[in-house]
Amino acid sequence: MTKVLPDDSLQRGIDTLKSQIDAKVVSYLSSCVHCGVCADACLFYTETGDPRYTPIYKTEPMRKVLRQEYSFWGKLGYKLGFLQPMRESDLKDWEELVYDGCTMCSRCSMVCPIGIDIAYVIRKVKEGLAAAGYSPDDLKSAATRAVEIGSPMGVTLTTLQATIRAQEKEAGVSIPMDVEGADYLCLFSSGEIVGFPEFIGSISRVFKQADLTWTISSDYFEATNTGIQIGSTPIAHQLIERVVAAAEKLGVKTVIMPECGHAYSTMRWDAPNILGRKLPFNVVHILELLENLHTQGRIQFKGGTDARLTYHDPCNISRRGGVVDQPRSLLGSIAPNFVEMKEHGAMNWCCGGGGGVSANSRADALRRKVFAVKKRQLDALGVDTLVTACSNCRNMLEDGLEDNEMEIELIGLTELVAEFLVEDQDTLRAN
Repeated sequence: MTKVLPDDSLQRGIDTLKSQIDAKVVSYLSSCVHCGVCADACLFYTETGDPRYTPIYKTEPMRKVLRQEYSFWGKLGYKLGFLQPMRESDLKDWEELVYDGCTMCSRCSMVCPIGIDIAYVIRKVKEGLAAAGYSPDDLKSAATRAVEIGSPMGVTLTTLQATIRAQEKEAGVSIPMDVEGADYLCLFSSGEIVGFPEFIGSISRVFKQADLTWTISSDYFEATNTGIQIGSTPIAHQLIERVVAAAEKLGVKTVIMPECGHAYSTMRWDAPNILGRKLPFNVVHILELLENLHTQGRIQFKGGTDARLTYHDPCNISRRGGVVDQPRSLLGSIAPNFVEMKEHGAMNWCCGGGGGVSANSRADALRRKVFAVKKRQLDALGVDTLVTACSNCRNMLEDGLEDNEMEIELIGLTELVAEFLVEDQDTLRAN
């Protein structure tokens, strides 16, 4: 169905795109030599063959505004009618390309010979599209729930408390909430609370062995930032401020980001720029913390798995976050039959659902199609188990494995680590 926009929506989109044009955007778009190298790094292009999914092509709205508003020859061309100005049809066309056919995985940025951060520019394009009203209805609804309820999936404190009670019983531990002065505050994605609650029990067991002082905030516990996914800095700012307020109220020193890719990159790298100030706490990904605790001898393992397994690197954790060695260090201690995919670490292929694509039901068919690249990776290895460290990746990988009738066990790395803990404290101290 064609969307009908208010008369001022096009201008609002153009104005927002103009406001997003900074020195980096100008440099990037001016430097592009249209070599096409980025195309072969994008799973949406490689698996469809459709040139519209070439990464740099998805930045065209920004390029068009740059020519229209700031280029002498562009202004002249538009005035003489040689060039077409930005139209609402442009916003409509690029909405599908940007929201359905891009996970913001940044693999294209890694291969650009000029050094263009294409994902950075596409993030700017999303700002203009969202301001003009051109973003998927599913993401709009998720953003509304995040602002009004505190969770994009509508998870409430009551839901979290019920999950905590169940995990305390299952894991045999006490899970702290609203402990002032704790060293660590742990956030969770709604996907973990609802879909993978065992993650909460697993970290509780690990933290108990490591003797960490940690807590969960009843004021705000959501790690997901839908503002980043939809492309709304005001919403992203509001959700980040909620994390800051919760951490400051409890006086914690460090905020732990869970197995959620974009949540980690948002708080670790984007938050200070969005807020315009330094965060009053450190940010650490759960895998960074687990690896540090193991290196320090605060957690130890007994035994391991004999399964032939491999690890899927979540894009925002590895490629944009630099957490590459830590999961391999942990796996090296408990998985002697660990094998790498051909493309791994910073160059691993995306699960196909990042950047809000997983929350956009309109993109489901396309997302399932591009899973073919991950299927090829797994088929080449013949593994029994697939390990990852992102709840969103787990959901997407589960879909892909089921669709392709692949009998591969899927597990989160934190849960795997907890499975082989030495939990006898006397034994631990003796070592």
